[in-house]
Amino acid sequence: MNFRSVLKLSTNNLRANPLRSFLTMLGLIIGIGSVILIVSVGAGAQSLILSQVNKIGSNLIGILPGASDAKGPPASVFGIQVKTLINDDIKAISNDGRAHHIVAVAGYAQGQGEVIYENRSIKSGTFMGVSDNYPEVENVALQSGRFFTAEEESGLARVAILGSEAVNELFQGENPLGKTIKIKHTSYKVIGEFESRGSVAFTNQDKYIFIPLGTAQKIMLGWRHLSLIRAKIDDAANVDETIDSVKQILRQQHKLEGDAEDDFSVRNAAQAIDMLKSITDAFRFFLAAIAAISLLVGGIGIMNIMLVAVTERYREIGLRKAVGATKRNILNQFILETLVIATIGSALGIFGGAAISGIIAIVAKALGYDWSFIVSVTSILLAVVVGTLIGLVFGYYPARRAAGLDPITSLRYE
Repeated sequence: MNFRSVLKLSTNNLRANPLRSFLTMLGLIIGIGSVILIVSVGAGAQSLILSQVNKIGSNLIGILPGASDAKGPPASVFGIQVKTLINDDIKAISNDGRAHHIVAVAGYAQGQGEVIYENRSIKSGTFMGVSDNYPEVENVALQSGRFFTAEEESGLARVAILGSEAVNELFQGENPLGKTIKIKHTSYKVIGEFESRGSVAFTNQDKYIFIPLGTAQKIMLGWRHLSLIRAKIDDAANVDETIDSVKQILRQQHKLEGDAEDDFSVRNAAQAIDMLKSITDAFRFFLAAIAAISLLVGGIGIMNIMLVAVTERYREIGLRKAVGATKRNILNQFILETLVIATIGSALGIFGGAAISGIIAIVAKALGYDWSFIVSVTSILLAVVVGTLIGLVFGYYPARRAAGLDPITSLRYE
């Protein structure tokens, strides 16, 4: 028999039991679909990470409190309070001639509390104490009003600039300028409103309320340390040189000598991207390995069903051998049936995984995230190859068993 005849016979046998054929494919569909979904969602998540980090800017460096190795974030990233950065560090970085590529430096102190305007409130609002040159460092613009001055910062002025969403929640169409809000029962005069920025580094800046750094530290939080320092560099090409200079300045400022470990971490956007990509890659490969287990289960399912099919078709196999079919004919038929099952299962898995990934991308975009729908050709080819291998590996034993049956015994089988 030629290939076309064997294929037609195999297809007809699968059509004879459509439900069983589908259930045979189900494990493979789930396995292949899971792999496609994980790879696609992982790629979409990485695109989101890149877009979020790039919004910060390639010419910014961040200085975080606490030590960390080159591949991991410091403890402060996970919400652990570390007090190794203070206001004097900002002055040291700004005034030291070694960091001559720095254009501006800003300190940050973040807190939370209820924000109230008349009968409206934000129950768990985020306020951010920042330096007076924050707009220059972050390259943000005001929708209306003004930012506070250096004198207002040093004088612990109780003034506030609101993000666009905070304005909408508290004032609902009213002009916020000149109005008084309360943050944790302390009154602040609204002097400005930022233009909408959206989500930056996975935080919605439009919901923030910005107040002078000293006011946040001494009046609202009762501490003298910083959550973060950011520095704007004159050119992205000078970032690495500036990072080395900043590390030297801070080691001297913190009196760290010899082999003493840094009690701070200095990172730029490129390093943040590499670090986050390594984390997402590891997570994605871990999930893909788990999904691969379902491929094994699917392969075992295929083998079991094909063994049942061999048992049910003893008389057919015996009759075919009696009229001249060879062992190779029988072997080819059952292997081809398994390959058809694996191919259809792989195709359905690819389609299902891509469809679910597409739905996730649509939902993420609707929520305002820069999520890309990515299904790579490599992942599809990998799925096809894996499906084919599973068909060959797990289909060979039932096929060999069918080919080895004695025709006389098979014809007598009841």
